[in-house]
Amino acid sequence: METGSGSGALELMAEKVRRIFQRFDGNGDGGLDRGEMAALVVAVNPRVKFSEPQINAILDEVFRTYAGFISPERGLTLNGLLRTYEDGAGDVDRDFDALRLSLDDPPLSVTSSVDLGPSSPAIALVDRPSAATHDTELRPPRRPASSPGDGAQFRGTWQLVEDLQGLIRKLRLQQLKKNAKAKAGDSSHTIDSFSEAGWSRELGPSGDGALRFVWDEGTREFSNFRKELEALRARVDRGRPADEAFDGHMALGRCLYERLVYGEALASFRRAGELRPADARPRFHSGNALHALGRQLEAKEEFVLALEAAESSGNQYASLLPQIHVNLGIAMEGEGMLLGACEHYREAAILRPSHFRALKLLGSALFGVGEVRAAEKALEEAIFLCPDYADARCDLGSVLHRLGEDERAIQEFQKAIDLKPGHVDALYNLGGLLLAVGRFPRASEMYSRVLTVRPNHWRAQLNKAVSLLGAGEADDARRSLQEAFKMSKRVELHDALSHIRALQKKKLLKGGSAEVENNGYLVIEPSRFKQFGRKTTSREELMFALQIRAFQVVTKLSLCDVDEFLNEVGKAEVPLSHPGNGAPEKSIRKAALEVILRKLLESLKPEAFQGAMKAVNEKVLSVLDSSGSGRVDAGLFFAILAPLCAGSLDRRKRAAFEALKLQPDNGTRIRKVSAITYLNTLRAIFIPSLGAGAGDVMEIGRNSPDFSVVSFPEFIEMFDDPERGFKILSTLVKLELRDRKRHGGYYCSTCRYPIIGSRFKEITQGFSLCSYCYSEGRVPSAFNLEEYSFKEYETETDTMKDKCVCFQFHPKSNLSHQNKSH
Repeated sequence: METGSGSGALELMAEKVRRIFQRFDGNGDGGLDRGEMAALVVAVNPRVKFSEPQINAILDEVFRTYAGFISPERGLTLNGLLRTYEDGAGDVDRDFDALRLSLDDPPLSVTSSVDLGPSSPAIALVDRPSAATHDTELRPPRRPASSPGDGAQFRGTWQLVEDLQGLIRKLRLQQLKKNAKAKAGDSSHTIDSFSEAGWSRELGPSGDGALRFVWDEGTREFSNFRKELEALRARVDRGRPADEAFDGHMALGRCLYERLVYGEALASFRRAGELRPADARPRFHSGNALHALGRQLEAKEEFVLALEAAESSGNQYASLLPQIHVNLGIAMEGEGMLLGACEHYREAAILRPSHFRALKLLGSALFGVGEVRAAEKALEEAIFLCPDYADARCDLGSVLHRLGEDERAIQEFQKAIDLKPGHVDALYNLGGLLLAVGRFPRASEMYSRVLTVRPNHWRAQLNKAVSLLGAGEADDARRSLQEAFKMSKRVELHDALSHIRALQKKKLLKGGSAEVENNGYLVIEPSRFKQFGRKTTSREELMFALQIRAFQVVTKLSLCDVDEFLNEVGKAEVPLSHPGNGAPEKSIRKAALEVILRKLLESLKPEAFQGAMKAVNEKVLSVLDSSGSGRVDAGLFFAILAPLCAGSLDRRKRAAFEALKLQPDNGTRIRKVSAITYLNTLRAIFIPSLGAGAGDVMEIGRNSPDFSVVSFPEFIEMFDDPERGFKILSTLVKLELRDRKRHGGYYCSTCRYPIIGSRFKEITQGFSLCSYCYSEGRVPSAFNLEEYSFKEYETETDTMKDKCVCFQFHPKSNLSHQNKSH
């Protein structure tokens, strides 16, 4: 998109607003008082005859909604009037023409000015509260109407809206009488404790609590209301010019949307869209209604169509474009696609540098994909533009904690809580930070405050238990953990409960604090760990395999069949590009890769997919896109992920081989230099201490004169090479098969958790370690040996087969260990 044209359109809009402001600032004091504002409203609506109550209603709404722009002595400032037009409360071009103004006329001098750049004054808006990590803003802010007729331009439309408002009031009274529990201010319908949604002001209903009402659409009363509404729509269509019919359906849609009748609002917006297919506004509002109905995919499609219509109309919708980008980004977030959302938030911030919500959303999304420094910059800019933005402060606190600046992070979390005492995310995140630095009583207090606002927050209940355990309150910790288990029924919480009970039973909770027997454990250097038998995995190899397995679990690639993965790779359209060095390559935007992965992992919930993409971006894309261009080699990317998908070893290697054929120089076979570069990249990402450096890996082989090719059998031989290949894949497959297998009553002698997966037994002393303690070299402090010899047991059957051999070595030690484990 050309940003220059958008910037010019904004400057033109600002100049028109300035001229309108000058026309009605009769005393030249730089503000519009109620009398001057009333004159403006009447002048720009020449076809409407206002009553005094209607005028007062308009002024009350404007002065209440834009309180941050109101000077007590002067009234609404020029910046405030500009914001009303930016938010869609009026059509600046229509009003400019209605006042018969011309840009050729010399401007009058005024005392205030409009600042469109980043140095715009910070505004304390009163639309709604804010909040947290990736800003899935749940409640839209107020949108002031330019008239009681919901922005109607025609007198006939005004009457239609008044009739509709009467029908809605009647329906509401009927439903309130039928269900006394459904009252307007019910706390169950308020969500002030959560993050705001980042929607444009036109997106949502007024912040007035009286309008938060849940409609029962299955009643006879609602059916009658729908029939009467259809009669109103028929009046709109009957004998009216096309412009007036369009205005009528749009006004009815806005009125219905403001009062949360989203399904009927959508129908009105779509009728308006049929009258003007090339108009971006009906599409935009339809997307808003679909989002409110929870139909995220359809909402995204409508916003895409609105964006196409706006961009193809020149500067006609320049003021709406930033909001379309923002709402499209939020709809993409609703599907878990943060990389795509970042592109739209960034575009909105370019088009309107003062759009602090777009900057906040950009920072939140960047943090969500692991780009921490960029997130910090965007959030700081949002706070500079709006210091009272609690959501941005909360997210900045999370970013600072990630960067290791804990004291600054605590300050930002506390500022967010001061701005909004019930800010769930700020309380929860501050609790996590305090827990991480060992301030357990204070952390427990934060989690208790979270549970006051959200009693069913099982993660807060779990972390409260951890905090209490750290503070030495073992009994309270156990009770809190039991509550968390009741809420979630998660098996890992059951294991944690068993762990605490085991510690208490063995009297290892001394003085109220958890303490492993014999004062903890020792960390042994790798050279002192020996393998007993060829089948026992080495400590270092297991450590890397566990890390890869953790990445595989987070990304959920183990749920994706490798054949389906290869099929999707084959359908991907990757254009051939020519970068500056002249060598052709098939590169693809990271956001486009996200779309392909979303198809492959379509069963994942949005939150789970966000976590998957964050892991992929931090571990894989950061290496492939070390220059920060936003594009990566498509074949190399797919080849790196192929070994982590579900399937046999041979099928995974075949998928990697086929993916490398996407590179432009490869045909039915691949070039040897491509295979070498791939394997080196794979090792640099997943086995960094054994592979090439991440910064150099992309240059390996690019200038090599070797143009020989390798067949699939030759590629397999290179892949399985112990020194230069990725033989660790076979260990990863073993972990996949065992990571849910338990070993009866065996507990790890170091961490004292039940052993799941492989069990590593020290054959001279008889103690057992879980995979994680073995890979990290942790042994009980009672066994400080010169050398340790471990044998790996995969299942209980393996243990029984070898039991007699173990007893021949040290029967007493083994028996003693068995007794301890049980």
